[in-house]
Amino acid sequence: MNRRHLLLRAAGLAAVVGGAWWARETLFWPAPDLAFAEGEATPWLRYARRANVPTVNVRIEGREVIALIDTGAQYSVIDRRLFEALPARRRSLFDMPLVAYGVGGGSQMGRGAAVDVTLPGLAIGALRAAILDLGPLASESGLNTPLILGRDVLEHLVLALDPARRHVRLIAREAFVRPPDLAPAEVRRSGGGLIAEVTVEGVAVRAVVDTGASSLLALDKATAQTAGLLDGRPQETGSSLVLGGAMQAAVLEARTVTFADHLYRQVQVGVFDQPPLPHFPGGLLGMEAFADRRVAFDLGAGELHVSQPLDLTVG
Repeated sequence: MNRRHLLLRAAGLAAVVGGAWWARETLFWPAPDLAFAEGEATPWLRYARRANVPTVNVRIEGREVIALIDTGAQYSVIDRRLFEALPARRRSLFDMPLVAYGVGGGSQMGRGAAVDVTLPGLAIGALRAAILDLGPLASESGLNTPLILGRDVLEHLVLALDPARRHVRLIAREAFVRPPDLAPAEVRRSGGGLIAEVTVEGVAVRAVVDTGASSLLALDKATAQTAGLLDGRPQETGSSLVLGGAMQAAVLEARTVTFADHLYRQVQVGVFDQPPLPHFPGGLLGMEAFADRRVAFDLGAGELHVSQPLDLTVG
């Protein structure tokens, strides 16, 4: 089994985190304090994990951990076990009831914490994070990322990724200048995330652009039915790491998928059961869509810039 197929099967065919989706209108979530050490960007940072999703080494209240950078998560999340392991004097709780939903319909009740996080070149002060049980996402046998940096942080930055080199960079929004070899992709902003229109065998599908998802595309069953994928073609069973645990899903092959002026052929697509939830996407567009492309996310402006495939240079 090749490594790409292993990632699809074991690390998140639907989404590595599934996105922590909350009813935003019921929560007040102030912006974190962002301070760059030098200039207005971090250096290029190598992914901290071997998975194809962006991860970075960080210090949280003096403790070294790995964080997942996830455009599919509406808010940042700290694993409950990590929070409880922090020194009592560094625990800063705030009482705010919240409900977190993941792909597949799993939900958790949680509280919030304010924590200080640093990574090379950037300090994130007073980061508000939901305290949740991340399960295999946080365990050493899983992705081992007990901290998730979500849209509440990313909407104030530009997230630059070079997946071929497995590097990530965070840039102040006002300092970002789009490299000439990156072209705008057609997306729209919704709920703080980016929605892209892709086609699946010629049928238009809307999907959240999700850096926490390892595969190219995953669809809920209703969307897969609309796209004509549930036509009796062969299926396999796969497993995804989602909020608090793992989820079983069908894996089948789409003959063609298009996104950002590029055609992908013979694409393995995850199909998962999803109960109806408000503002929840019918599809997730993951990191395999950018395997040979550099990309810059400006969630605050609702913009996505990508290079053409096989362009591996770094500006």
